[in-house]
Amino acid sequence: MEEREIHLRDYLRTIYKRRYTVYTFFTIVFVVVVIGTFSTTPVYKATTEVLIEKVEPSNLSMMYPYYFSYDPAFYETQYQLIKSASVAQKVVEMLGLERTYGSYFPDERDAFSDLDEDAQRTWLAGIISGNISVSSIKDSKIVSISYMSESPEFAALVANSVAKAYISEILDMKMSSTRYALEWMSKKAEEEKTKLEKSERALQDYMRANDIITLQDKIAITPEKLSEFNTQLIQAQTKRKEMESLYQKIMNNPISDAETIPAISSDPTIASLRSEILKSEQNLEELAKKYGQKHPTMIRAREDLKTLKEKREQQIRRVIQSIKNEYELSKSKEESLRAALASSKNEALSLNEKFIQYGVLLREVETNRQLYDALIKRIKEQSVTEEIQTVNVWVVEKAQIPQIPVKPKKSLNILLGIIVGLFGGVGLTFFFDYLDNTIKSPDDVETRLGLAVLGIVPFLHSKDGNIEELLIQKPQSSFSEHYKNLRTSLLLSSASKPPQNILVTSMGPEEGKTVTSMNLALTIAESDYSVLLIDSDLRKPRVHSIFGLSNEKGLSTYLAGTSQNIDVIKGPKDNLSIIPAGPLPPNPSELLSSYKLHELIGVLRERYDIIIWDSPPLLTVTDGLILSRVLDGTVIVTKAGKTTFEIVQRGLKAIRGRRADDPGSHILGVVINGIDVKKSDYYYYKDYYHGYYSSKDG
Repeated sequence: MEEREIHLRDYLRTIYKRRYTVYTFFTIVFVVVVIGTFSTTPVYKATTEVLIEKVEPSNLSMMYPYYFSYDPAFYETQYQLIKSASVAQKVVEMLGLERTYGSYFPDERDAFSDLDEDAQRTWLAGIISGNISVSSIKDSKIVSISYMSESPEFAALVANSVAKAYISEILDMKMSSTRYALEWMSKKAEEEKTKLEKSERALQDYMRANDIITLQDKIAITPEKLSEFNTQLIQAQTKRKEMESLYQKIMNNPISDAETIPAISSDPTIASLRSEILKSEQNLEELAKKYGQKHPTMIRAREDLKTLKEKREQQIRRVIQSIKNEYELSKSKEESLRAALASSKNEALSLNEKFIQYGVLLREVETNRQLYDALIKRIKEQSVTEEIQTVNVWVVEKAQIPQIPVKPKKSLNILLGIIVGLFGGVGLTFFFDYLDNTIKSPDDVETRLGLAVLGIVPFLHSKDGNIEELLIQKPQSSFSEHYKNLRTSLLLSSASKPPQNILVTSMGPEEGKTVTSMNLALTIAESDYSVLLIDSDLRKPRVHSIFGLSNEKGLSTYLAGTSQNIDVIKGPKDNLSIIPAGPLPPNPSELLSSYKLHELIGVLRERYDIIIWDSPPLLTVTDGLILSRVLDGTVIVTKAGKTTFEIVQRGLKAIRGRRADDPGSHILGVVINGIDVKKSDYYYYKDYYHGYYSSKDG
């Protein structure tokens, strides 16, 4: 299939086809815009123009002042200041709006009547700041201050008041800033003065305290002191180590073994107690030979021995404590000498540092004096220049009461409504057309499926009649001509001769295949061809009910073998015969696959010129696929706006899969059924046929 180039007429055809979508969308948008525009309360805008100029503060130490011609940050700051809450508060206070606001807007009087005075001012300030807009005039220092309100008088009043409040705010800020700067510098000067005096006193005190003149004498005697302290420290270390060794030995042995240490055993008191204990133990042994263990003499002797041992233990503890005290004393002496030595070393170092510290204090005095002098100078300059403003503001043009509202812009809104409605409707049509994947026109079928369109059948409204009876009742109507065109296309679909056995089917139910089969048979019968219409839909047959025929016998009874001969019924046309489906069999697919069907086809070929087979939908059951294998050609009926290309492509794949030797050669073409000629691309058919045929033909 070749891709067809898209032309402008294709877009126009799409728009025309969905023109009612464009009409509807355009009408809705236009009506909504018109209603919204004319129902919106008019809003007026009043503008005050002011000249804002930045002035750099003069500096007495600068020979030539420097001015900045442009500073975006400065002007943006001024814009934000104009719209600030503080300016809005000043406007409320200037105009006394908490009392007069209700006179301009009676409907809003109750909105803040229940609030206290502070809350009312805050609420009104919020309204004021929210409706202020500030913009600059290009290539100038003039700024427009605008205010929008439903009341033109109120808009002009507020716009002028905002300019005044802005000027007042700048003056307040300048005065507050200058006052704060002077206060800060005066306070800082006092602090620096105090620091200067303190540093000067510190320098004098340091010189007096360290006697800078005699420092050299002190440096001379310091080495002798260090040597003496070092000798004493060595002696103290030796003594401390001796006592530490003895103390560690005592602490590592239990109290019972303490007497084994010479320093303890040599104690006179311990030696005397040891001798008495020995005598007492000997006496106790002699008494034990005379008396029993519970004899009073024995008890008293044991108590005396116990008392002596306790005294010995107490004395041992006292000796241990004395050794500990002596150890701690030697340790303390060592530490004291070590500290004295360190102090002497530090003193030697500090003697050199004192001259350095003297220089540090001297520089601190000089620095504090310079800073103090600079602050005093700046205070005097600020006092001279405090009247100079950094911002100059002049009102160039006061706001006048506006006569014409700025909102809504009726002409612009209506124009936008027309543009949005028109282009939105057109865009919506293309969007719907993109989403719509159903068959809609012959060009779509030929382009996307590569199949010929045999004919189209317009949608028949109920007021125009019944499609199942129209060809019989009005054979010359414009509607009948569509089937005549279909007949012509079908008879000319083969080069040598028309196909004899024609299968009429569809991809799904309710797409018009039975009506197409019936009307096609009626139309061909009018051309002196002997035509046979066979209802091969053995599941939901309808041909007999349309023509009012009996369905007791038919195709199913013949294929099942219950009838030896096929019963053919004469149709409403002289050259038309009909074979109904017959009773519904339990196995339609098996009957259509039987050899009897081939026999029937062979017999009917000899008797009829054209045989139309009405079959079930292809994608619901296999009956249509079985018939397409044995018949000469297949006509696929699609319904405009319902049958999708995916469904048709799936059915074509199923049909062509059964004829691998000649793919698709037995598909004669497509019939598009149910086209609405009022909305379709092919609307000219209706105009043509209505103009060609008489009104009596319908």
